[in-house]
Amino acid sequence: MLNCRLKIAVWIIAHLTGIATGCGMHRYWTHRSFQATLPLRFFFTFFYAMAGQVTIKHWVRDHRTHHKFSETDADPYDSRRGYFFSHIGWYLTTKHPMVIEKGSKIDISDLKKDPLIVFHDKYFQLNRLILCYTLPTLVPTYFWGESLWISFLANCVRYCYVLNAMWSINSLAHFQGHRPYDKTMRPRNNLFVSLVTLGEGWHNFHHSFPWDYRSTEDRSLFNPNKHFVDLMAKLGWAYNLKISTDDVIRKKIKRTGDGSHQWGTVGGVPIFGSSEHEPY
Repeated sequence: MLNCRLKIAVWIIAHLTGIATGCGMHRYWTHRSFQATLPLRFFFTFFYAMAGQVTIKHWVRDHRTHHKFSETDADPYDSRRGYFFSHIGWYLTTKHPMVIEKGSKIDISDLKKDPLIVFHDKYFQLNRLILCYTLPTLVPTYFWGESLWISFLANCVRYCYVLNAMWSINSLAHFQGHRPYDKTMRPRNNLFVSLVTLGEGWHNFHHSFPWDYRSTEDRSLFNPNKHFVDLMAKLGWAYNLKISTDDVIRKKIKRTGDGSHQWGTVGGVPIFGSSEHEPY
């Protein structure tokens, strides 16, 4: 039976790596939806390394390519090729020639100027070995006497859970859910995906307004990553938070939404006051 402290440690690491991926890799480095100070960038780099995925430049380049060429042969996670491919198949197979061609032209010069990214990517395999596999396994064993085998298995579960949670954005959030902002695109708002990714599943909004750090204007929706960025802003670690105005969002809903949004179905009257959406 898992030690209570091990359960807590696994839960904390899973959420910290989720925040580093969702807020750091996605909302910050890929879309530059806000600016981050050195301490926050270090936090993102450290816990993203603990997530054990790919290099930062690789992750960001692929995701920028995904947005620029969404649902085409140049899309690394092209959902037109099926659920399995968009979830994990893209990771297991050779990239389509168009992905390589278009991806090589994506501008990632901003990443090459960041010394933290340069260090992380240069020593990526070593960082992953230590932070993703070794430390989370040895710390519970050394500090509170957990079985090495149980600690190893618990870390494997954590690792697989976070990977599949993040991959579900490319798969499940492109197949199931509502499209309140743009019914002409495949990305959808999916509650389950948001629950397991701390708010990254409001995907129809995100593809409609990728520069918006909130990933949804609806503050009633589950969105811990947005609240994390808000907290960092109050601490002075995040600044220049970018948002879309109510007017722009409302026009988008009326023009291309599927009718599932309150603004598109209740006489255009917003469910919340506009003060929440004023520019920072």
